[in-house]
Amino acid sequence: MQWRSMDLHIHSPASSDYQQPEVTILDMLQRAEVRNLDIIAFTDHNTIAGYRRMRDEIQQLELLQKLNRLLPEERARLDEYRRLLNKILVLPGVEFTATFGFHILAIFPPDKSVREIEHLLMELRIPPPQIDDGSATVGATSDVLTAYRVFNEAGAIVIAAHANSSNGVAMRGFNFGGQTKIAYTQDTSLHALEVTDLEQKGHTTARFFNGTKPEYPRRLHCIQGSDCHRLTTDAQRKKNIGLGDRTTDVLLPEVTFEALKELFLSNDFARTRPSTHKEEPAYDFIRAAREEGPNIVQDFHESMNVRGGKLYTVISDVCAFANTNGGTLYIGLSSDPHHPPVGVPGAEQSVALLEKEIDNRISPRLQCTLDVHETGGKKIIRILVPRGEEAPYAVDDNKIYVRDEAETGLAVRDEIVNLVLRGRQQNVAIEAAAPAVLSSAEGSAPDAEVETSPGLEPPPHTGVEVVATEEREGNIYYTMRDLRNGSIVKNVTRSSARRLWHYAITEHAKLPPNLSAVDIQWVGNLGLIRCHHQGGCQRFDFVQRTVDGTRYYFGVTEDGVHGPWKRLVGVEED
Repeated sequence: MQWRSMDLHIHSPASSDYQQPEVTILDMLQRAEVRNLDIIAFTDHNTIAGYRRMRDEIQQLELLQKLNRLLPEERARLDEYRRLLNKILVLPGVEFTATFGFHILAIFPPDKSVREIEHLLMELRIPPPQIDDGSATVGATSDVLTAYRVFNEAGAIVIAAHANSSNGVAMRGFNFGGQTKIAYTQDTSLHALEVTDLEQKGHTTARFFNGTKPEYPRRLHCIQGSDCHRLTTDAQRKKNIGLGDRTTDVLLPEVTFEALKELFLSNDFARTRPSTHKEEPAYDFIRAAREEGPNIVQDFHESMNVRGGKLYTVISDVCAFANTNGGTLYIGLSSDPHHPPVGVPGAEQSVALLEKEIDNRISPRLQCTLDVHETGGKKIIRILVPRGEEAPYAVDDNKIYVRDEAETGLAVRDEIVNLVLRGRQQNVAIEAAAPAVLSSAEGSAPDAEVETSPGLEPPPHTGVEVVATEEREGNIYYTMRDLRNGSIVKNVTRSSARRLWHYAITEHAKLPPNLSAVDIQWVGNLGLIRCHHQGGCQRFDFVQRTVDGTRYYFGVTEDGVHGPWKRLVGVEED
């Protein structure tokens, strides 16, 4: 495995908006060499003409060589092409303009014929007379999901271009299209998002799509590309960058299209990083994970000792991740980035032990990836857990665990029923009939599950709702709603409730019948009861007045706050 640098979004003079038409393809390859790029892709607007010109020129020079008719200058060009193509993997690609102007990158293997790519573009309704124009404006073509599917079935790597910017499928700044945005970023034919804020801190696109959002449970690889329309950076406008000025490093066993696609299909998100210069510190994915802290797809354990039940806790977390959204476990360090790593003595031997324990104790069989990394001078173990395709998964045949935000707990009856239904749906490969609706295996928006009255603001997307209470033989039984997925769980008692549910039940019991006696911050019919910190993150308790009564939501994280709820708590809009 070695880190390689790539730029998968490069325009050539075949794009009508290219700013330096005198530039040649050979100039671009030489520039890629200067920028130390290992992989590049030509992605002109709705055409393969730029890549085709390169192949045609090389073939013409090779024919002249075969006929022994090469001029010295032509021989030099052919030799230079061969040298550069032996050093740099050059991939054919296109930047396709879907309906409503959304842009999609399709990157093909080098043996894909130009003619076949042109047929794909015409299948997606690029007008034949415009197939060589390189224009971003080509009229009514195909919708985003159709384009994903067609390119994926043709063997391409499918990437949403500049997803967080103009013409991007993340629809940043749009105040509509919630379900469309979910479909456009969760579709299984999409392999990655290209973003322009990969190196920024805080509320970045990559963090938004890290798998913790209830509406977006499928984590996506996020990369950056130059989207260059010129060879070098514009001296007058520094943001008008050139080839290789914004790139991504990828950890690959070999520089091939197949290895690159395998990376995008994997759930190892530590194998991509923003490219760094030699004088800059390398991107530390372990420190970044610790700064993010435990959540529904990530957790930390300082040890995996059998004594004290530490090993069993690790195994139960693996089971819980498989039954929920998948995730990553780090063994040998705490979640606090200010605490030095403890490390795992004999890390390689411990990996073998963990693999054996997971294989023997979790059923059905679950294929996890375990590896050893070094941080702070200590060796730690990382476990990559996929979202299971044969749910429910159990430890020792009968203990079924699920992940609830940053907590792992035993599943209750109704959760087990939902897992069985999920497993059955996946096994028979049931897919949604409407193209804009996700398959149940990929999850759906929580507010699609939670019933709301017309015109009523949907509940938050995380936390729990205390739906109803019932007293039977002196015991109080609660009906709870998991706001992340909308599932109803009945017959919960205070003693059987997991931590978040126990908190919600306790706080709900404290509320008086008359809410005027409680200090609540109201915005219309939405109220903030309490803001507190739990599990390393800020949480909110809400109340909502409806025509049918009052609803209570507890332990809502910032990820679950949307629309008017954001205005209520002063959370910044995405």
